[in-house]
Amino acid sequence: MTKKINKVVLAYSGGLDTSIIAKWLQEEYQCEVVTFTADIGQGEEVEPARAKAEAMGIKEIYIEDLREEFARDFVFPMMRANAIYEGEYRLGTSIARPLISKRLVEIAQETGADAISHGATGKGNDQVRFELNAYALMPDVQVIAPWREWDLTSREKLMAYAEKHGIAIEKKKGKKSPYSMDANLLHISYEGGIIENPANEPEEDMWLWTVSPEKAPDEPTYLEIEFENGDIVGINGEKMSPATVMEYLNKVGGANGIGRDDIVENRFVGMKARGCYETPAGTIMLKAHRAMESLTMDRNAAHLKDDLMPRYAEMIYNGFWFSPERKMLQALIDESQKFVTGTVRVKLYKGNVIVVGRWSDYSLFDEAIATFEEDDGAYNHKDAEGFIKLNALRLRIEAKKGRDLK
Repeated sequence: MTKKINKVVLAYSGGLDTSIIAKWLQEEYQCEVVTFTADIGQGEEVEPARAKAEAMGIKEIYIEDLREEFARDFVFPMMRANAIYEGEYRLGTSIARPLISKRLVEIAQETGADAISHGATGKGNDQVRFELNAYALMPDVQVIAPWREWDLTSREKLMAYAEKHGIAIEKKKGKKSPYSMDANLLHISYEGGIIENPANEPEEDMWLWTVSPEKAPDEPTYLEIEFENGDIVGINGEKMSPATVMEYLNKVGGANGIGRDDIVENRFVGMKARGCYETPAGTIMLKAHRAMESLTMDRNAAHLKDDLMPRYAEMIYNGFWFSPERKMLQALIDESQKFVTGTVRVKLYKGNVIVVGRWSDYSLFDEAIATFEEDDGAYNHKDAEGFIKLNALRLRIEAKKGRDLK
C-alpha cells in the first residue's frame, strides 16, 4: 500500500467475486467501501446488489440505470466508425468499460473517496481498460486490483473466504454455467470451459440470446431502419431511443439466429484468447450503417474512414476511449456522418443480415449516370480511354524496362 486508503469505490456486480472483494477491502485496507452497480442492459436484476452490500455494512450504495447513456454516448459513436477489432470482434465488453470507469471516478469525487477498485483479473484486458480510462479522468486516483494483490488464487480459497466471513453463496437450481460471461446491451460473451481449447465447438446450450440459424424461422423478417447523421433513430416507422433500438434489435435478431461469433483474439496484455460472442443488435446495426454510408458518402471520404477504422477499434479494445487520439478520430468520424441520413431495408434470415434496399434525400447515387441504358450525356465513354492510359503509364514503363512484375 502506497498510502492510507480511507474510502474506496468498488465496481460491484453483486456476485460472489465482487462480494468477496468488498469484504477483503474492508479487512485488508481497513477502509470504508462504496459500491457502484450499473445496469447497462445485462438482462439481470441489479437491485439485489443493494441488500448484499447492506449485509456487509456498506452505507453508500450506488445502483444506476445507465442503458441510455451507454447506447447514446458510447455504442452509437463507435457504430458511426463501423468499428470491429481484428476484423471480427464487435467490442461489446471493451466499449462498456469506459462508462463504468467514468462513473467510478465521478462517484469517487462525489463521495470524497481516494481510491477505486475492480474485480478484473491480472490476465485479462479489463484491468487495463478500467485503469487507463480512470487515470485519464482522475490522474491521481489510486487503483486497488485485488486479483493482483491477494492470495485467493483458486475457487476453493475464494469459497473458504466467503464461508469464513459469512458471505452468502447462492446455490442455484440446475447446472451452473461453466463459462465466464459478460453481458450488456451490445453483447454477451463466453470464455473458459470447453471453449478454452480453440479446437472445441461450443455446445449449443451455451448460447443464451440467439437461436441456432438452423432452427430460426423459415420466413424472413424485414426491417426498415431509419438513420439521422449516422445514428439509428427509428425502425419500421417507429421512433426509438438508442437503448430501445438496441433492445429491439437484440430481440428480433436473436430470434433469427443473428450475431454469433467464435473468435481467437489478441489481447492487449500479450496472449491469445478464444471467446464466443452473441451480438445481434450490433451485427444488424453495422450492416445497415454501412449500407447507408454506401449511398450517401463520397468514395474517398469513405475509404479514408475505412483506413482509420482498425486504429479506432484498437484504441477502444486497448482502453484508450478517453485518449486525445480517439477524440480526434471521433471528430473526423462525426463530420463524415453529416449526410448519412435515410432508410435501409434489411432481411433477417437464418443467421444472415441481407440488405435489400436503401434510400436517402442525400443520396449520391445518380441513376442517370450509372444506368446501363442510354444516359443523358453526363458520362462520355470515350473519356475512359485517356483515364486508363494515364493510369497505365507507370505499368507500361516498368514493362518496357524489362522489370519482372510477376
